[in-house]
Amino acid sequence: MQINSHDIPSALTPVARSYALLAGFVHLRPAAPGDLDSINRVIAAAIGTWHLPARVKRLCLPLYRYGVQDFEHMKLVVAETSTEGVVGVAGWERADAADCPPGLSGLLLHGIYVLPDRHREGIGQRLLEWDTTCLFAADFDGVLVKARLEAAPFFEAQGFIQLPIEDRDRDYPRRYWKPVPARL
Repeated sequence: MQINSHDIPSALTPVARSYALLAGFVHLRPAAPGDLDSINRVIAAAIGTWHLPARVKRLCLPLYRYGVQDFEHMKLVVAETSTEGVVGVAGWERADAADCPPGLSGLLLHGIYVLPDRHREGIGQRLLEWDTTCLFAADFDGVLVKARLEAAPFFEAQGFIQLPIEDRDRDYPRRYWKPVPARL
């Protein structure tokens, strides 16, 4: 049974309505090389919303696209629907120890992208929750993010804390860290 927005009670808050819609539509799964065209379409659409000159977006886009070789050292997960296909993607890899808080290991969230018309529906949050589950299973201490200025409020709302800049020549200015919840 497919859920339509008119089937969700209007008395629910916008966030609750979004989660109700997501429950019926969005599925997360590990990405496969056959998903690359769809993944890169999502990335291109997301980068199109960045507050940068068009020329800069055009020049940087090839650097953000994933290829088959990325599956050798990265984990990718997609959010998809039965009607739209891939609507979001997240990729992560082991973080460089020098980027993590001292003595801790982490996964670097390489990128998280959602189609612009699906923003604010909880898809990015669900992709991030997938990361946390993988961290718990992989025995990492936390998630490291090097966030764009526009994305910083999203990560702060998800409980990430900004790391101090120790070396201005090396450290990314908006590094965020979220520890894995305490293990039982």
